[in-house]
Amino acid sequence: MLSHKKMQAGDKAPDFFFQTPWSSRHSFYETAGNNPAILVFLRYLGCPVCQMEMARLKREIGLFTQKETGVFVFLQSAPATVASAAKERDWPFFVVCDPQGNIFRMYSVESGGILKYLHPAGLVAAVKSVRQGFRHGKFEGRETQLPAVFTVSAGKIIMHAHYGRHISDIPLPATMAAYME
Repeated sequence: MLSHKKMQAGDKAPDFFFQTPWSSRHSFYETAGNNPAILVFLRYLGCPVCQMEMARLKREIGLFTQKETGVFVFLQSAPATVASAAKERDWPFFVVCDPQGNIFRMYSVESGGILKYLHPAGLVAAVKSVRQGFRHGKFEGRETQLPAVFTVSAGKIIMHAHYGRHISDIPLPATMAAYME
C-alpha cells in the first residue's frame, strides 16, 4: 500500500511487515498486539541527530512502558549496519530497518529539499549532537529525509501525526507520551 496523502488523526494506521537488525519478518499489528504504539521515523543510524534522538528515547522509555506503549524507531539503515554498531539489548524499543524506504512511503514520510536540510534548527541540533559525543557514520537512505512521529491507539487508529518541517523537528518523548492521553 503506497499512500501520497499524509496520515492524520482518525486514519487507520497501515499494517506492514518489518525487520530489525536481529530478526526478520514481523507484522506491526501482531508485534504491537492490543497495545498503543509510537512510530518514530528518523533518517539513518550514521546521522548524529538521529543517534541523539534515539539516546533520548532510550533515557525516557519509562514514559512509554508505564503506558504499555510499544516504541518503533524507523531508520533507512541496512540491518547489517545497525547490527554491527549495537546489540539488540542496547535498545529498549524496536529498531526497524527500512533501507528502501517502503514504510516511510506507506506513511507518506517524505524527503525535504536542501533548505529544509540546512534549516537553522537542524544545524543547531547537528552541532548539539556532536557536542554530546555523537559522530557521523555511514550515509544511508535519503540525506534530506524528514522525520515524523505517529501516535497509534490500541485499535491501530492514528491519534496524532507529526510531520517534521526540518531534519530535527521531532517532538520530545514527553510530548509523544502526552499524545497517548
